[in-house]
This record gives sequence, C-alpha cells and structure tokens, in this order.
Amino acid sequence: MRITAVNPASSHEYESFAMQSISRRQFLASTAAAGAASVVLPLISSRATQAAASSIIRAETRVIDVAGRAAKVFGLVQSDGTHGLTLSADDGFRLRLENALNAPTLIHWHGLTPPFGQDGVPDLPQPLLQPGQSYDYSFPIATPGTHWMHAHTLQEQQLLAAPLIISDPAEQGADEQPVVVLFHDFSFKTPEELLIGLTGSAPATGNGGMAGHSMSGMDMQGMSGGQGMVMPMDVNDIQYDAYLANDRTLDDPQVFAVERNGTVRLRLINGATATAFWIDTGSIEGEAIAVDGNPVTPVRGRRFPLAMGQRIDIRLRIPDEAGAWPVLALREGGVERTGFVLATRGGAVKRIASVGDQASAALDLRCESILIAAKPLVVTPADRNQPIEIGGTMQGYSWTLNGKTWGNHQPIPARKGERIELTLRNASMMGHPMHLHGHHFQVVAIDGRRFAGAVRDTVWVPPMREVTVAFDAANPGTWAFHCHHLYHMATGMMTVVEYTA
Repeated sequence: MRITAVNPASSHEYESFAMQSISRRQFLASTAAAGAASVVLPLISSRATQAAASSIIRAETRVIDVAGRAAKVFGLVQSDGTHGLTLSADDGFRLRLENALNAPTLIHWHGLTPPFGQDGVPDLPQPLLQPGQSYDYSFPIATPGTHWMHAHTLQEQQLLAAPLIISDPAEQGADEQPVVVLFHDFSFKTPEELLIGLTGSAPATGNGGMAGHSMSGMDMQGMSGGQGMVMPMDVNDIQYDAYLANDRTLDDPQVFAVERNGTVRLRLINGATATAFWIDTGSIEGEAIAVDGNPVTPVRGRRFPLAMGQRIDIRLRIPDEAGAWPVLALREGGVERTGFVLATRGGAVKRIASVGDQASAALDLRCESILIAAKPLVVTPADRNQPIEIGGTMQGYSWTLNGKTWGNHQPIPARKGERIELTLRNASMMGHPMHLHGHHFQVVAIDGRRFAGAVRDTVWVPPMREVTVAFDAANPGTWAFHCHHLYHMATGMMTVVEYTA
C-alpha cells in the first residue's frame, strides 16, 4: 500500500502521542524489572553523540515491549544506556567488549575490515567470550558509514545486535539530520525452537559458532503463523510474531522530530535474521546515496530493497509544512510491515496498521542493476575467478555452497594482492544475501552483464540468477563467507576465503 503524508494538526496531538508511548513503556520497564532484574534501555539516538576514542560496549539482557507484551532480549549497550555506538573514523576502533550475559558470546563488526583475529566470528580464530570476560579491540577504520554489530551465533535472533555508525570527518558540518533505524524480526520462541521447526532436529554444536543457547526463564509462546514454506518459491520460511524498527512495532512506532524543509539522512540497517524488506518512503521521494556504508551515485525513488545484513542511506527533503510521514519496511512477499514516523511540530501522527492491503513482491535485482559506485575499484583483470553455486531446498532444510555444508566446506583460496571475482549462481528456489567478512566487494556483473556496480559487503542473489562480485585480496587471514539468513548459515551455507602463502 502506498503511504501518503498525514495532514497537519495541533502540536498537542503530536506531544500527547509521544507522552503516551513513553509512559506506557516506562511502566513496562518498571514492572518487568521487578520480576527479571532488567530495564528497558534507550536505542541509539538519531543525533548520537560521538563516542570517546576508547569505548565500552556490554552484551547484556534487557526488556522491551512487543505489541504490549514484555519480552526479555539481548542488547549491546554503552555505559550511559545507549543501545549501539557511533565513532569517528579518525579515532579508529578502540573498544572493550564486555560479556554481561549468563552464556558465552562474541560480536562481529559487520561492515568493518579489521585485521584477522578481531572480526568476532567464533573460532576464526577468537574463542567465545565466557560470562564476565572482556576483550579489547584496536584497529584503524577504513570504511566510514552505516554499519552494525551482532552476534555470529543464534543469539542474533534474540536481538543481540545494534547500530555501529562510523562518521566521516569529511562530512562534518553537513546540514542534514541523521535518523538511525535497525530493523529486526522477532519471535517469542527461542532460536533453537525455530531451527527445530525448520529442520526437525536440534542444532548441532560446533557449527561455525552457530549453536546458540536457550534463554531460561523467558516467557515463550508459539509463533502466530507456524513455520514452513509460506510462499511459492520459498520467499519466507518463518512467520514471526512481530517485525521491529528500533525494537518497536507499528502499534507504538518511534517518532523522530524533524524540521520543516529540513534534510534527513536515513541510516537504515536490516538486522533481521530471516526477513528481507522493501523500504517505502511514502509520499516523499528519496535518493539512495550509500549502500553497506559505501557511497553510490544517487538513485531517486520511493521504494528500495534491503536484504538481511544490508544497509542503505536515503536522503529525504521534508516538505515545508507541518506534517507526519511514515517510512515503512514491508516484509518481502508478505503483508506484514514495521516502520517509524518523521514528524514536524504540529504534525498529526496517526496509527498505522501492522499489515498492509496486499503482499509485497519478492526482492529482485532491478535496483542493484542501476546502482553505480561513487568510489569504484580500479579496473583490472581478475587474477582468480571462482564460481560459487548456491544450493539447497526446504525439504530437509540443508543449504550449501558448491554442494558442501560448513564442516565439509571448500575454502576459497586467495593470495595477497590478487583481484578475485566470485560468480554467485543461485540454483535454489530462495533468495540469499551473501556476505563476505574482512573485505568490501564491488558488484561487477548481473547475469553476465558487466557494469561498475555498488561496492558492498552483502549482496542479494535471487533464485536462478547470477551475480559476480570482485574484491582485492588485501587483508590476509581466514574470512567467513556465508548467507546472512541466520538459519541458512546455521544449517551449512558458509565457507571461508583462505589466504595462502
């Protein structure tokens, strides 16, 4: 459904909506704290203060409101209670990760290119942090932009993820308001229960750090729609209880105060484990100016694809009038949606249904095919061409790369200094967001058509399509390459790029 601007009303309407949301959530926090010794923590501010050169982030438990019901989840929290982190590229990445959970964990810095050993993937080569342990990270930041951080285990499903914004000193003074939003899919079931529902068996341990843990004491109930193939061509395989934008549903969306005739930079992150979205900017036409933290030649539109693990920066010009404008994330192939609202003083914020009138389309490559990198790789022939066949079926729920699952995987060889091209051919009936650690790649061909596409770290490959990406082997180590659908990765769709002498 196309969203249109809401007519302006009094500032009292806007302020009363916000006050009602705050008081209800504060009440939830206090009552949940009495039973679970937890508190609701604020999300990263839309005007986040830059963190100090040396920062602390803590993995801990928190309580959020999901459609009027308390849910105990995880979070990545600064000492001041801010969920998420903003750093300056000039300061580098100097951070202490503390594990305040009652289970082992580790955090991956998605979008950054750290030296080998600081990437946050269990056993590649860093071990999981045990409860009470901490680890100090220190490396330069090569890629400012919109990134995020998350567990590389099933804990990601329990919202152990947060924005990681790297500000670019070259953009200081830009007259635009940042709005940071992390999307997620949510279930009151544990990720282990979800995985059993897909595979018929419990997750195995030692699967690339994928075997998570149960959150004992949580109030878990069944999913509203069950599991299994719910769309032709396997568009979605889990029906979640809710879809979140900064931990909130459309029953109680976050409202960002914006200025009339002001410029807003949406920094949008798809942190969902198994859900791709269409971003719908409604009546305000936007322009995509960056993907996965890398600038692109601006592309104008009102609907943009966002696969799991991907990020997109969209610049909007707010109309010179009082009003409220929803920005929605539409679930691929479904009627469900989440989102947030941009509102001026005096703008009337109206309720928005969490389901639309008709199902959205499956994600495709139309937008990808017109994205052009603002800072492309130097044009040079590939030293190594590696075909990757993406395979698997819902029957048996086994997902493969070149016919192999993790543990029996075929590493992708690399030598420092090589230009490597990976030709990703999806022979399955489900789309896959393919993510490479430790590097950024450029999309250089779609179905054999060559072009200077976007620089990314995660690319969407629809069923029966072919995408070729190129990267420079400049960061020696052993780097994960996998599908960013959590349950595809957990059941085998992962290998490594392995540097050789």
